[in-house]
Amino acid sequence: MANETGSSHFIDDIIQDDARSGKHGGRVATRFPPEPNGYLHIGHAKSICLNFGMASTYTGTCNLRFDDTNPAKEDIEYVDSIMEDVRWLGFDWEQRLFYASDYFERLYEQAVALIRLDKAYVCDLTGDQVSEFRGNFHKPGRNSPFRDRTVDENLDLFARMRVGEFADGARTLRAKIDMASPNMNMRDPPMYRIKRSHHHRTGDTWCIYPMYDFAHCFSDAFEGITHSLCTLEFEDHRALYDWFLAQVEFPHRPQQIEFARLALTYTVLSKRKLLELVTTGLVDGWDDPRMPTISGYRRRGYTPESIRNFAERIGVARRDGLIDVALLEHAIREDLEPKAARVMGVLDPLKVVLTNLPEGEIVWLDAPFHPENPEMGSRRVPLTRELWIEQDDFREEPPKKFFRLAPGREVRLRYGCLITCNELVKDADGKVIELRCTWDPDSKGGNAPDGRKVKGTLHWVSASHGVQAEVRLYDRLFRSENPADDKDGGDWKNGLNPESLQVLPVCYVEPSLADAAPGGRFQFERLGYFCADKDARPGKPVFNRTVALRDSWAKAEAKE
Repeated sequence: MANETGSSHFIDDIIQDDARSGKHGGRVATRFPPEPNGYLHIGHAKSICLNFGMASTYTGTCNLRFDDTNPAKEDIEYVDSIMEDVRWLGFDWEQRLFYASDYFERLYEQAVALIRLDKAYVCDLTGDQVSEFRGNFHKPGRNSPFRDRTVDENLDLFARMRVGEFADGARTLRAKIDMASPNMNMRDPPMYRIKRSHHHRTGDTWCIYPMYDFAHCFSDAFEGITHSLCTLEFEDHRALYDWFLAQVEFPHRPQQIEFARLALTYTVLSKRKLLELVTTGLVDGWDDPRMPTISGYRRRGYTPESIRNFAERIGVARRDGLIDVALLEHAIREDLEPKAARVMGVLDPLKVVLTNLPEGEIVWLDAPFHPENPEMGSRRVPLTRELWIEQDDFREEPPKKFFRLAPGREVRLRYGCLITCNELVKDADGKVIELRCTWDPDSKGGNAPDGRKVKGTLHWVSASHGVQAEVRLYDRLFRSENPADDKDGGDWKNGLNPESLQVLPVCYVEPSLADAAPGGRFQFERLGYFCADKDARPGKPVFNRTVALRDSWAKAEAKE
């Protein structure tokens, strides 16, 4: 059975095999388990699509569970943002919202049960001493001198840890497994640490908190999860996941399955690095449109459909690989092309004066919002004596194959008419600041009645009716294709692209965009896809470029 997109992968195969064997009674239950210590990024989006997608494909369930076991780094702001992002992507956990903190008492009881089985002990080694005793990949570890404490002594010490009798970091509860194991994760890993930190849900009730590996597997089991899907970084943790669950009887033990995490070109997806970008002010918050966060993509103008389609296309692999960010950019172009309204905006304005159109006269033109989707309707565009066109659409000495405006040349104004450039106005430095042209009234609508042809068509905006706007041109945040591997002087931030944001404070857009609602998506004809930003004010729109009409980086690299 293929998934709902028609594609299939190794996780599909595992679930189908489980169904055939009757494992889990035919149930499929997955979960998306973010830690609320940052905003979700595009890598999390892949996991969200996979977990909720598998549940949907096999008529199962998917829980949203916050693994909130480290209150020092967690915040309710992150909880709220994560729920908003999952909903925005189009997924619904219904009534299945859980927190690891829901299970703190049950987790404590499981730890006590392991102590009673002599499978856990309280250790007094410091963090540095634990690392020293742990050994390395070439040298086995050594047993802690506290490993042979009696069950009663460990029960007593653990109970005293809970009530706050000891200082932070003074003691840990560790699993008693095998200090000589070739898997470092099995060398008596910590299960609980003392940490006096206010928790966003439990307040100051607890001063000991479970470690992720301990809390995660039991939380899966408590919720009846069947397939615990996680990224490859947890592959070596699977033995520990299974060991913990093997000590306790559960009706249906969950299975951990690892898949390749997402790595994108010109992008970092390390939460630590993304947090550093935010806290050092190198970006304007978690939702900066240059950030690979879901909120950043949303503000930039990406659609949930485009991200889901991207996740489908890159598939699910067993081994890590680097995905070209151009695939993500293609996904948003493909999604917006049939549904984004086509409008006109001028980013680098050059004035045009139509000398044979009287001042104050307005020629109203009808322009469809989409040439291939008449259901989107149309708007009236004013043609007036003074217009704005792009600086790049004029050359005083045009090169070969330049078909736009030049002295003595005729071009078409989009939806408007044919105009001919007759005269240039220059400033004291010799820069062209104005073009004096004539328009052909008989060409209203863009075609000459005598059938003469012109090769150039320009977008434009009425100078008297157009609305001044700020436009932000976003580019890739890093210069290196693989910034995760780019040493660049030892500081990964040296690889930041200094031209990742260009702010154009004086641009002009057509009147229909004067009050564009934040989040509104448009194609600025010939320029790219743009999104109205939340910084906009009535009559003062701000637009973010979502993506160019084509991959300009690929063209630039080909020229080099």
